[in-house]
Amino acid sequence: MPLKRPLNCERFHSPTSLRVNQRKYGQSYDAIADYIVVKQGVISLASNIVVLLMFVKFRELRTATNFIIINLAFTDIGVAGIGYPMSAASDIHGSWKFGYTGCQIYAALNIFFGMASIGLLTVVAIDRYLTICRPDIGQKMTMQSYNLLILAAWLNAVFWSSMPLVGWAGYAPDPTGATCTINWRQNDASFISYTMAVIAVNFVLPLTVMFYCYYNVSITVRRYKAGNCLDSINVDWSDQMDVTKMSIVMIAMFLVAWSPYSMVCLWASLGDPKTIPAPMAIIAPLFAKSSTFYNPCIYVIANKKSAAIAIQDELISDSKVVP
Repeated sequence: MPLKRPLNCERFHSPTSLRVNQRKYGQSYDAIADYIVVKQGVISLASNIVVLLMFVKFRELRTATNFIIINLAFTDIGVAGIGYPMSAASDIHGSWKFGYTGCQIYAALNIFFGMASIGLLTVVAIDRYLTICRPDIGQKMTMQSYNLLILAAWLNAVFWSSMPLVGWAGYAPDPTGATCTINWRQNDASFISYTMAVIAVNFVLPLTVMFYCYYNVSITVRRYKAGNCLDSINVDWSDQMDVTKMSIVMIAMFLVAWSPYSMVCLWASLGDPKTIPAPMAIIAPLFAKSSTFYNPCIYVIANKKSAAIAIQDELISDSKVVP
């Protein structure tokens, strides 16, 4: 199928029209967006690299569950290393700076990493369910089993991020000219069908799976606590609960991050895109990227094992240099 340029793309690439759009949306919003984008990008890149280095350094952290977290860190680094710099440069420039091809690459990669994130969070939920609720199955899960689940999450992201490149909906600069994303202002049948499919497959379905998994986890935990027999189902129960709490917080924050963007797309699909408030149009993509910098913070704070290992390593290092 031939590549389909989004309608009115040339208009969005015009520096004059983009500057007019930015004036329409307000210089104060623009200045705030510049600050947030730069700050988020630096924090996200640095913190996710630290998480990866922890996994490289400490063999104790290389569990199957944490391997999923490593993949999540790669999605965050992808957004921080590609999305933030291009967005910040365009915002400072006053218009989209990287042309039509750059817009397609930027938007596709950001959608790709976003879809991969929610797919991987779903895999984490399944892992928690099997480990705590169905240990008979969880104990049979091999690293190859986890690799297949992780691969499925990545392939799903490849499919949905590539569809706008081949004609199902399309990518275009947003009204500010600072980012490129799904062209939600072109709310034709192609955009509406794509948006509804994405929300169903990559939002409603994963959330349903996560709710089912964590609901059953909570029921199992309460049942075993009431019987005072937690040790009978898992020898490292404390660690498992830390990981479960961490994954629930990460999912909750992911919802906070992506809900505004989903609302914008739904609004554009079901209503008039021109009525979307300017602050919402600007804040939505910023929120969507925000999960990339607080995910590593959640991991380190919630995972007592990683913190204990890091502190122990630091104490050992200090003892070696003290005479």
